[in-house]
Amino acid sequence: MKGITIAKPFEIQLVDLPAPVPAEGEALLRVLYCGICGADVASFTGNQPFTTYPRIPGHEFSAQIVSIPENDKGLKAGDIVTCNPYFNCGGCYACQKGLVNACTDNQTMGVQRDGAFCEYIRMPVSRIIPGKGLTARQLALIEPFAISQHAISRCPVKAGDKLLVTGAGPIGLFALLAAKVKGAEVTVSDVLAGRLEMAKAFGADHVVNATDPDAAQQLRDLTGGNGFDVCVEACGQSVTFLSCIEQAAQGANLILIGNGKTETTFLHSILLKKELNVFGSRNAYTADFEALIDIVSSGKVDVLKMVSAVYEAADAAQAFDALTHNDGSLEKVLLRFSDPV
Repeated sequence: MKGITIAKPFEIQLVDLPAPVPAEGEALLRVLYCGICGADVASFTGNQPFTTYPRIPGHEFSAQIVSIPENDKGLKAGDIVTCNPYFNCGGCYACQKGLVNACTDNQTMGVQRDGAFCEYIRMPVSRIIPGKGLTARQLALIEPFAISQHAISRCPVKAGDKLLVTGAGPIGLFALLAAKVKGAEVTVSDVLAGRLEMAKAFGADHVVNATDPDAAQQLRDLTGGNGFDVCVEACGQSVTFLSCIEQAAQGANLILIGNGKTETTFLHSILLKKELNVFGSRNAYTADFEALIDIVSSGKVDVLKMVSAVYEAADAAQAFDALTHNDGSLEKVLLRFSDPV
């Protein structure tokens, strides 16, 4: 079969690979569409510390079942599905406590282990999630949505809460969607006007360009000077983390999704003075995937608006190049491996 590998930083190769042979308890899947994640781009540029080379990227995907053993999920050959791509060890303290998303030996497809950028993959039946009639393109968007859904679920978010999302990339926009489903009043801040326009199209109640000289005051004014009840950091930057602390109300909740790569220095007494709650968020649970499939099926959210471009799998190098030089106009980029049969 054909597959796509990152041979080394900045080198994409289309290669011949042996067809996978499912082990006991596994299904054979034909890959349909794959999203290119920020982690995949980081692997491509050599900025992903967990990636070794060569590596087959990809953990945002849809697939069609080719063969599958009998199972209690009602899954059968021909079904269109997605999968939970975070493999946990099952034995560490986190796994014993049920925090499988934070396994100390987590192996995410496309990062610590090979991913889905190939024609066929094998997958444990336990990790396969029924698509419930969603299209292949919709299902390829469930994993990044689940990252944000899990983050928003880390603390109580209720109708009427004033919630700030810093960063309007795909994860930030999915956080916006997840918060809107809960009835929050959502403000989105970013440095790119195009992404703020996208946030408005996705239902943001307010947007603020962080490059405006009075951006901090604009944010304060939106809460009447009280601060936001929930601040979601979706950039992984020191400046946005500090902005969230500054804009948080007394007793507010801070949710960290952005994977920071630099140290942040601040006087931690501000956390005490405001009695802030800080929540890290990593990966997602299968339950997050299932909940989102139901939400998308209901028509409450149109995830396809997130797709900026679709490339053929053979043109993966062009897709990665476009994302590496993204001026902010690209949100989700998909690769098409095949269509359902």
